[in-house]
Amino acid sequence: MSASGFAMNIAGDHAQVVLISVFVAVLCLCLVIGHLLEENRWLNESTTAIIIGCITGTIILLLSKGKSSHILRFNEELFFIYLLPPIIFNAGFQVKKKQFFQNFITIMLFGVIGVLYPHPLSQLVTLRAWWLFPRFGFTGLSAQDYLDETPLLYSLVFGEGVVNDATSVVLFNAVQKLDESKLNGWAALRVLLDFLYLFSTSTALGVLAGLLTAYTLKTLYIGRHSTVREIALMVLMAYLSYMLAELFHLSGILTVFFCGILMSHYASHNVTQSSRITTRHIFATMSFIAETFIFLYVGIDALDIEKWKLSKLSFRTSVGIYSTLVLLISLGRAAFVFPLSTFSNYVHRRADRLSSISFKHQVIIWWAGLMRGAVSIALAFKQFTYSGVTLDPANATMVTTTIIVVLFTTLVFGFLTKPLISFLQPHHTNNNTSHGEPRSPKEELSLPLLSLEESAETNILRAKESLSMLIERPVYTIHNYWRRFDDTYMRPVFGGPCRDQSAC
Repeated sequence: MSASGFAMNIAGDHAQVVLISVFVAVLCLCLVIGHLLEENRWLNESTTAIIIGCITGTIILLLSKGKSSHILRFNEELFFIYLLPPIIFNAGFQVKKKQFFQNFITIMLFGVIGVLYPHPLSQLVTLRAWWLFPRFGFTGLSAQDYLDETPLLYSLVFGEGVVNDATSVVLFNAVQKLDESKLNGWAALRVLLDFLYLFSTSTALGVLAGLLTAYTLKTLYIGRHSTVREIALMVLMAYLSYMLAELFHLSGILTVFFCGILMSHYASHNVTQSSRITTRHIFATMSFIAETFIFLYVGIDALDIEKWKLSKLSFRTSVGIYSTLVLLISLGRAAFVFPLSTFSNYVHRRADRLSSISFKHQVIIWWAGLMRGAVSIALAFKQFTYSGVTLDPANATMVTTTIIVVLFTTLVFGFLTKPLISFLQPHHTNNNTSHGEPRSPKEELSLPLLSLEESAETNILRAKESLSMLIERPVYTIHNYWRRFDDTYMRPVFGGPCRDQSAC
């Protein structure tokens, strides 16, 4: 290699180091400003990062004399391999499992059925969106910042957000395999079967990875020699589950989410107390940095002058498209949130749940879900760009439109979410404990598992009683059966304290 070539490589590497240093400095600035605005009723971390990103992009655009607003270019591998896994894993690891699984059916209704809900209005919205943008990506939601004090709403919005993101990516990948020249009923059935296969196998892989980690930590008790090793094992196994899912063309989001839930439920009880605290802080910190990084990049990329020049739509046409999309998103979400909430209340009608999904709750769930997430940005870049760059005007229009919708919904709906919750739920902090299902010790003991030590007649009577209770109170009955099964068989093998000491 010549001396001039070597010097050019060094200069190029140095320029990259400078850009990365600037981005990290801006990231630190986001953290500091986010801390100073912690008590602000209008702003959260995501909106703060987006605003700072827009300001940073504007400054770079001015310094480069309108040539570029970028510090870093979007990299699909960076997002899906390095940034997304810690966010989703931490969501599963930190999830409030009791609320999540008590409302699991409702969450799955919103997160999965809502995407495929065959309501006439939803079909109209889908057809209209198809006409506007034939290959527009799906999105998720992220509004849990304001819902920590309302357990029912938190579990529904938070759970739906993760499941919806996973469903969107799975469905996106399934639709990409379609041959557009052979669209018929069998093609739709293949998409549905492919979706169910990916959803079930991805979940199973995450559960298997979580149980394997828990069993290894419980059997070997690695913490007696080194707490560092047990923490490292949890981190690496979580990442391995995501990479295996991607290797087998499954949904890494679903896999790592359920891996996080299983690790939190079992594996975290098999490590030392110091490791338990450390892992929670490590996972939360990694997730926080990754989320801030993504939203900061979204704000900077909104001012990518190259894509805006490439998109040949007039200002009036662009505004019309953006407005139409936001309207369609709002109508499409309303078309399944309110009917599915009514159906959920019907399923829970005999579950003695002290708080059903009221109309005010439904309005908050509908509104919070209008905020678009970073997954939509990633899918748009994945489909319509190569390493963040495109030379096709139609693809540039798709990307810029997605960015505008994400910015508008995150900033506008995000600004108004907390005031809306305060207006609709002014006294929700006094009712934190009233959103679960009441538990009766006697009733719980009346739902035992079948016993081999008792007569067949006794087991038949129990089965009949359980079946009648399952029909009358399906959610509550299944939840209690799972708790007994968990205490009797799962926790003794994989770790964790038993709630029912007689079963241990």
